[in-house]
Amino acid sequence: MSEKQFNLDTVENAAATPDTELPWAELGLKENEFEDVKKILGRRPTAAELAMYSVMWSEHCSYKSSKVHLKQFGAKVTDEMKKDLMVGIGENAGVTDIGNGWAVTFKIESHNHPSYVEPYQGAATGVGGIVRDIISMGARPVAVMDPLRFGAIDHEDTARVLPGVVSGVGGYGNSLGLPNIGGEVEFDECYQANPLVNALAVGIMRHEDIRLANASGVGNKVILFGARTGGDGIGGASVLASESFDDSKPSKRPAVQVGDPFAEKVLIECCLELFKNSIVEGIQDLGAAGISCATSELASNGDGGMHVDLTKVLLRDPTLTPGEILMSESQERMMAVVTPENLSRFEDIMTKWDVEYSVLGEVTGSGRLTIEWDGEIIVDVDPKTVAHDGPTYERPFARPDWQDDVQADHFTGSEADAQRPTGGALGNAVLELMAGPNLCSKSWITNQYDRYVQGNTALAMPDDGGVVRVDENTGLGVALATDANPRFTYLDPYEGARASLAEAYRNVATVGARPVAVSDCLNFGSPEDPDVMWQFAEAVRGLADGCMELGVPVTGGNVSLYNQTGDRAINPTPVVAMMGVMDDVTRRTPSGWSKAEDGQAIYLLGTTRDELDGSEWARLKGHLGGQPPKVDLALERTLGDMLVNMSRDGMIDAAHDVAAGGLAATLVESCLRFGTGARIGLGEVAERDNVDTFTLLFSESLGRVVVSVPRSEEVRFKDMCTARDFPFARIGVVDAASEALEVQGEFTLTLDQMREAHEGTMARYFGEVAQG
Repeated sequence: MSEKQFNLDTVENAAATPDTELPWAELGLKENEFEDVKKILGRRPTAAELAMYSVMWSEHCSYKSSKVHLKQFGAKVTDEMKKDLMVGIGENAGVTDIGNGWAVTFKIESHNHPSYVEPYQGAATGVGGIVRDIISMGARPVAVMDPLRFGAIDHEDTARVLPGVVSGVGGYGNSLGLPNIGGEVEFDECYQANPLVNALAVGIMRHEDIRLANASGVGNKVILFGARTGGDGIGGASVLASESFDDSKPSKRPAVQVGDPFAEKVLIECCLELFKNSIVEGIQDLGAAGISCATSELASNGDGGMHVDLTKVLLRDPTLTPGEILMSESQERMMAVVTPENLSRFEDIMTKWDVEYSVLGEVTGSGRLTIEWDGEIIVDVDPKTVAHDGPTYERPFARPDWQDDVQADHFTGSEADAQRPTGGALGNAVLELMAGPNLCSKSWITNQYDRYVQGNTALAMPDDGGVVRVDENTGLGVALATDANPRFTYLDPYEGARASLAEAYRNVATVGARPVAVSDCLNFGSPEDPDVMWQFAEAVRGLADGCMELGVPVTGGNVSLYNQTGDRAINPTPVVAMMGVMDDVTRRTPSGWSKAEDGQAIYLLGTTRDELDGSEWARLKGHLGGQPPKVDLALERTLGDMLVNMSRDGMIDAAHDVAAGGLAATLVESCLRFGTGARIGLGEVAERDNVDTFTLLFSESLGRVVVSVPRSEEVRFKDMCTARDFPFARIGVVDAASEALEVQGEFTLTLDQMREAHEGTMARYFGEVAQG
């Protein structure tokens, strides 16, 4: 944007020069959208107004292609789902009552495209942005999580992207002093030019501490505080995050923000002191769309209007134009609404924490958002038209012509081609599976994250869910898990999304927590492709229906579209973050058995079917086709209820869900968790389920969990399963002396063999340099 041409483009000038050419296309607007802006204003927009509309009407900010489908999350709600919900969809993050006067807020969002362009800063500022969403609700952040997806593990660009992303996630989170308690890592060539970096943060607060983002009270001051505004991140939401990558377009590197975690750490403490002393009337973080978002959303959510003097914004770069200042996504900034009476107390806290601030303007009764520059009005809009009344598209969508062929292409395999090995070859197959990119140990990554800082982490990776203590006195805590199975969702978007929901629900229950709330991050290709839009619509329908069946509400989340290069879209990836509540974190259940549990019985809960389509074994063999495993959410709900009760009552000492890699992966991981062997016999359960041993080990049927049960608790355990009519089978015993996983009549793998296969893969591709 040329400063000479647009710096003094006032509202008066815009009305007098209707034919002035404006760069609406370069800023990400469509021609019809630019025409709509002119109709709303009754004139052409000024350069500053154009900047605001372009970022706030972007796909990333307005959800213009997705909101017609997302309405289902608010419509498909039961009284049961609303019972503990204190703040729902529409605010910076949802808030759930977890008892004893405590509330939890959590949210997951994407920072995908920035992390491909500039991996370190893209990932780091993804963490910083989601943490500020949590701060703005009045909560103290207590943990983060990061589900990550990369291209093929052996691709040269993965070697560029992955180390940078991991360093960014760890560098920012560790510097903030926040434990990283879980997530996922998946490698698949579909993510080669579109890696997914999703970031979750969770915060805790007392009920009375909840804050909402609105600007009310005529005469109240509007204050920008935190870092200065620079040129980084300009157009991030409107151009970088709302388009597909295309080699014909200029570099998007300037649109990646630059983070400073130490400035954010100070900002956290500063905000918490403001909240504690009831000094702010409303607060908003500055993330996507920067000042454009903060001013328009605060004004739109309030009961009046707002007037701002943009020349009072503290700048790192004095050459920025008004439009660039409005669009900048510089990090570590917040906007507050403060009464005149509290202004001096606000200033005292800023001085105490050495945080810069500037009073930009005040709340008015005009119902308009007006912004001046050097005494001239450069923005005069109805804030709702910017923040909430953007375009809504009912994009065409239809079931793709190729879907039938994909679903008909089942993974059959045969002994002849070694795709369904038997006997001793089964042991080699298990080692091959556990050394594969998606089931190998991710400790190379997670060892770069601090899992235990603050001293409240009760469980973290590689357990099924992360658990954080909320209250030292009562032991009250929360558990979180993030899950997605993009391959299942590609085969059947409706059922695949429900499968992801079921797995997240199961993982939270497996550690002993009662699932209570969902946040989702919906990563898909271009909404302008009817095939992709059908995948999205079906996945949202599946999640909304599934949440109703499970009785768990969606409290917020994020949509990330245009994860596509040319005509190649990523596999549809709806990441489900599930939050659960534990009355006492000392009762949490780890995912493996220890030597202290020698002789305990090992049980398999659930039934196994021949469901290898979309599985990790099929992926290793280069196959993607067929139907995903059957989803039974009533069964999942029963299983979850049983696991929570069993954990609370001391009936089980270890529990690990059966998911990617099937029973084989679960048994190996349960042995390796604490370095303890097991003797397993599968003949009876294979006969019961009418499957062969290979299928029993490698199928990814849902609704299954492996548990270890103390001898003294076996009668109670079996009675609970029988009373619930839930299938269970005793499949073995913990064997501390054996130092091996023995599947009787088939194979024996020593702990050293399994560990070598499981733990060596990441270092082979990325070196031995990960620091703990």
